[in-house]
Amino acid sequence: MDLGLDGKVALITGGSKGIGEAITRTFLAEGAHVANVNRSTTEGEALAAEYAAKGQRCKFIQGDLTRMEDCQRAVQTTLDEFGQIDTLVNNAGVNDGVSLTDGPQAFLESLQRNLVHYYAMVHYALDALKSSSGAIINISSKVAATGQGGTSGYAASKGGINGMTREWALDLAADNIRVNTVVPAETWTPLYAALIDQSSDPTAARRQIEDLIPLGKRFTTAQEIADMVVFLSSQRSLHTTGQIHYVDGGYTHLDRKYTSGSNRIDLSK
Repeated sequence: MDLGLDGKVALITGGSKGIGEAITRTFLAEGAHVANVNRSTTEGEALAAEYAAKGQRCKFIQGDLTRMEDCQRAVQTTLDEFGQIDTLVNNAGVNDGVSLTDGPQAFLESLQRNLVHYYAMVHYALDALKSSSGAIINISSKVAATGQGGTSGYAASKGGINGMTREWALDLAADNIRVNTVVPAETWTPLYAALIDQSSDPTAARRQIEDLIPLGKRFTTAQEIADMVVFLSSQRSLHTTGQIHYVDGGYTHLDRKYTSGSNRIDLSK
């Protein structure tokens, strides 16, 4: 299926590792150009060099998105390099474990790391997105719907992202800008693998989580998240806006009485 992304420009935050890297690579596979904004340089520069060798444009922009001037610079650099922005993917963030006991200042800093730059990036890219009748894709988390415990800042940020998605979809409909959210749950990434490896029995720990995922009893892949993001950005998704898309194998919303193999209750009798 031709997604109509050849020559389009995607600006992606946190596009160097994990889910973000999968999103970057999938846009490039569809013929789009990518501007990738990341704080760390090693992975971003390596991606840029890899695709430059293939004759593709993957511009790396170093920036700390907690700094509003870096958000503005990222947008301007993208426009200077490519002349347009067709899709903005807000992906960067970290589950930083800021809890109720950490205090208001730590909470505000967590919002800065996980929520405020979503608003800032859209604000600074808005004129370009209006010109292209573009798309905004926000990456949220199942934590916004389920809670997790001990991570008030991250949970509040992800809930805020879902709320802004609905607000912006309404606000920008007259400009033909589509706004959607993609929600990962248990997604297998190098970071998740590293966390699992810290357990005393990594194989059992992984299996315990997979048993709670109804569809296929497996983790979602980063590629499956990326595929949804790119589809929602494409010409094949021109009448979808304001939606919260859970790509999670049914993990978030399906009844756990049925999904936990060890605790399944037979209600058919």
